[in-house]
Amino acid sequence: MNIPLQAYWDLLYQHVRPQRWRFTLLMALMLANIGLQVVNPQIMRSFIDSALGGAPLAGLALAAVAFITIAIVQQMVSVILTYQGENLAWSATNALRAELAEHCLNLDLAFHNAHTPGELIERIDGDVNELATFFSQFFITLIGNLLLLVGILAVLFFEEWRAGLAFTIFALVSLVLLNQVRDIAIPHQKARRQAEAELFGFVEEQLSGTEDIRANGAVGFVLRQLALLQAKVFRADYAAHQKGWIIHNTIGAALLIGDLLAIVSGYFLFKAGAVTLGTVYLFIRYMNLLETPINALTRQVESFQTIGACVERLGELRRMKSSVVEGQLSELPGRVEGPTENSQALRLDLSNVTFAYADGDGSPVLQDLSFHLQPGAVLGVLGRTGSGKTTLSRLLLRLFDPLAGQVNLNGVDLRQLKLDALRRQVAVVTQDVQLFRATVRQNLTFFDASIPDERIKAAIYELELGDWFNALPQGLDTLLEEGGAGLSAGEAQLLAFTRVLLRSPGLVILDEASSRLDPFTERRIERAIDRLLSGRTALIIAHRLGTVQRADEILILEKGSVLECGSRLALAADLNSRFYSLLQTGLEEVLV
Repeated sequence: MNIPLQAYWDLLYQHVRPQRWRFTLLMALMLANIGLQVVNPQIMRSFIDSALGGAPLAGLALAAVAFITIAIVQQMVSVILTYQGENLAWSATNALRAELAEHCLNLDLAFHNAHTPGELIERIDGDVNELATFFSQFFITLIGNLLLLVGILAVLFFEEWRAGLAFTIFALVSLVLLNQVRDIAIPHQKARRQAEAELFGFVEEQLSGTEDIRANGAVGFVLRQLALLQAKVFRADYAAHQKGWIIHNTIGAALLIGDLLAIVSGYFLFKAGAVTLGTVYLFIRYMNLLETPINALTRQVESFQTIGACVERLGELRRMKSSVVEGQLSELPGRVEGPTENSQALRLDLSNVTFAYADGDGSPVLQDLSFHLQPGAVLGVLGRTGSGKTTLSRLLLRLFDPLAGQVNLNGVDLRQLKLDALRRQVAVVTQDVQLFRATVRQNLTFFDASIPDERIKAAIYELELGDWFNALPQGLDTLLEEGGAGLSAGEAQLLAFTRVLLRSPGLVILDEASSRLDPFTERRIERAIDRLLSGRTALIIAHRLGTVQRADEILILEKGSVLECGSRLALAADLNSRFYSLLQTGLEEVLV
């Protein structure tokens, strides 16, 4: 595996570019730091030669003060340089985190089904965190020390060309060796990062299901799997460190040869009278200075093993494309964009829609499905578990695209619409309401600050949440706990309805939103649903008779195909219809 340095730079540059002024300051500080490091040994060389030549004490004292002053200034510049490097790198990698998070959110549902939240956290935060540590030292350690190396070699050539040539050959050989071994551990580091991602994904999954695990006696199994995943991480980490040992010892041998080169060349040149004793010190001191950038470059190359794996994994993530391609239309014909008090209902048409999940067995979940729903009509969708009801709602939101056929809103294929425009016009409410650790206002508006408080409060009171809202200590600024802790199931459902009411979509999908509620709360929810569906087209995925009674039309699915479709009243009066049988038997007993 050979990852070019350009790949590392390209990943960072696009996020460094907006901070050009910081980069310019960083370069200026770096050059100043290098200049001070190169100049100070010259002062010490002068001090040694002057002392041996019997120079006055005042001149020696002045040289000593200059040496100490420059050393102190160089350390101060080094501290500022390190701070600026950290600041620049973390700002850049935070921007990269935001880019990756947005990229993942825009990938289709198939991607998220294939990757656990823990794995994505490890990629977006863990891998990028490794990059932040690397890039915080990128300029200082890699570029800075390369420039220091060049500066030292230039001074050595100026002092004595033979010594300069010998040190240049040594430095070039060392750098070539470093470049040859820099990628040897990347496959093992990549395996380690992947193993860690699997470990974090497993831990996240088990923690979310801890109640079921403990209740069903699966703790032992979980601990065994945890031990197996940790062992996998250990094996990959051990293999990576074994390869890192090769890098460390290769450069260690090169530096030992360099020390011998400085001592031997200095000795023979001094004996030949070509250089002074101070210049011999200069050779040895510059060799020590050469060891600093070479050692630093070695550590950086060792970090390349981890960073290379991160760069490759992040590159793979960034190259992933959603199968749901963004459309071009930003609005539907006959519909006014943006939230309005009276939403315009949408016409829905499905024509010969076929769909199968890519990670399934290839069998169609929906097959040759067609129906038409007029604006303002309510369709009750019935069917056994696995008949394709939830898949239908996912297609309407374009979480997936059909393999064949079309889904049209107001005569426009959904694939022609921009995703944000579509999802402003189609809303879904399920049994599981996702609430965030944020204020009531942010939860109801999905962090859209453009919706005025008066409109939020009006929606709250309209859906009979006034008593709950009036009891809040800080009104709309009250912080809700993640998952809606402290809220009843009915209150959580009404908050979900309030979200929809504020968005004012033209098509609403209710996935049996009242199936877990007691009769009193359910009646309250039913009144809220009546207000919510007023003036809107709706699909109600139903499992209970009470919910389906408000439907104008009924669609019964069986293994992804239309078993029966028509007017609810007509089907209810037809003794031979499937819907009539359901009414007689009871939906709860049949649709399981």
